[in-house]
Amino acid sequence: MSRWWTEAAAALGDAVPLPLAALLLLAGALLVALAWYFFPAWVPRRLPRVGRLRLPRLRLPRLRLPRPRRPKLRLPRRRRRARPATPAVPVPAPRSPGPAPAAHAGLADRLAAEGRYAEAVRERLREMVRLLVARQLVEPRPGLTVTELTTAVGRVRPGVRPTLHAAGTIFSDLWYAQRPATAAHDHRMRDLAADLRRELAAEGDHR
Repeated sequence: MSRWWTEAAAALGDAVPLPLAALLLLAGALLVALAWYFFPAWVPRRLPRVGRLRLPRLRLPRLRLPRPRRPKLRLPRRRRRARPATPAVPVPAPRSPGPAPAAHAGLADRLAAEGRYAEAVRERLREMVRLLVARQLVEPRPGLTVTELTTAVGRVRPGVRPTLHAAGTIFSDLWYAQRPATAAHDHRMRDLAADLRRELAAEGDHR
């Protein structure tokens, strides 16, 4: 250590004259003494802080896209058509005390000759009911409908059921559907009455 110091002092003495080196050392010692004496008066209490650079935030507008709505398919509801109920058509009851079927047929012919075809059709249906009552195929009672008459007789004599059904349809169309009566209706009812007499007579002969 002493050798290093000796060599350093010798090298410094060669570069700098000894009086100048002594003067520099004295000045340095004086500066250190002054700094130590006045410490910490020369040191600032608060060092200036370097503020952070705050960049303004860029706010982009939000794009609100409309949500796609699925269209609702409303199918039209099918309304069920109410079926018109078949009216319960009462059968024109024979007059009491009832005349013979031939009397009803004669009255029907006179009404048809006068052009009163609706009344003639009614009398021919009464003739057919009188034939059935005489054969004891149906009991005469008030309020008996055409449908009940056809069903009751059809159970006993199935062969006459189409004839009664056709006669009841003509009577219902004229008296309840208010359709205009014509001579063709009267002729048709006359034929149906003749068919009924023939069918009842044929079944009676078979028995």
